[in-house]
Amino acid sequence: MNALIIEDEKLVALELAASIAEVAPDLRIIGTVGSVKTALRWFAENAEPDLIFADVQLADGVSFHIFEQFRLACPVIFTTAYNEYAIQAFKVNGIDYLLKPVDLDELKRAIEKARALVSARSAPALDVQKLLAVINAPTAARASYKEHFLGNARNSWIPVKVSEIAYFTRDQLNFMITHTGERYILDYDTLDQIEMLLDPHQFYRANRQCIVNIDAVQQVRGLANLKLSLKLKAPNHPIDIEISRDKAPSFKKWLEK
Repeated sequence: MNALIIEDEKLVALELAASIAEVAPDLRIIGTVGSVKTALRWFAENAEPDLIFADVQLADGVSFHIFEQFRLACPVIFTTAYNEYAIQAFKVNGIDYLLKPVDLDELKRAIEKARALVSARSAPALDVQKLLAVINAPTAARASYKEHFLGNARNSWIPVKVSEIAYFTRDQLNFMITHTGERYILDYDTLDQIEMLLDPHQFYRANRQCIVNIDAVQQVRGLANLKLSLKLKAPNHPIDIEISRDKAPSFKKWLEK
């Protein structure tokens, strides 16, 4: 697992990292940030970690502000000298609340709790009935996600492989645009319906108007307001796709898969 430390006292952060290394040597610390401002910048520029260790009181405010700005799914272990924030901590993915100086046994138990949560979240749900059906009748198994879409172009229906689609967009009607720039109208009422048919490892819902194929992404540029600007490969590179600040961490994690 990868972990981020949010702590404004450098010595305390080093001591915490040493304690983590002692009780969980396989846990990798990928960064340390010391303020709300730098944490916001970090999450805007990096993928969400597996685990966060966070102090509550930072030099420029309380760390809860960070979790109000970004919708993070990873567990958070709070380490603080104050006990009055415990209730609030458990409202923002907090799984444990350790008072400083951090006890090694308590730290180890908190990390084990985090491991269990991360493992449960990443493990696929087992559908026994579906598994038995595939074993008993393998020829009847069907792909989970759509492989082709029918596009409407000049009163003709054109079958297009999903792998050939760069992105889907909505502009009064729903459209699919291929990697080579062809644009087809789709017979679907909403992008939500289309999204449900796509492999989430291959396609990402960037915003309300766009679903993008990972193979169409050329580069991502950070904006001053912590949003992201997504540039596609030619010939679709003139398209400007914006990703909000709160979706930026999950988008980066998807992009790194």
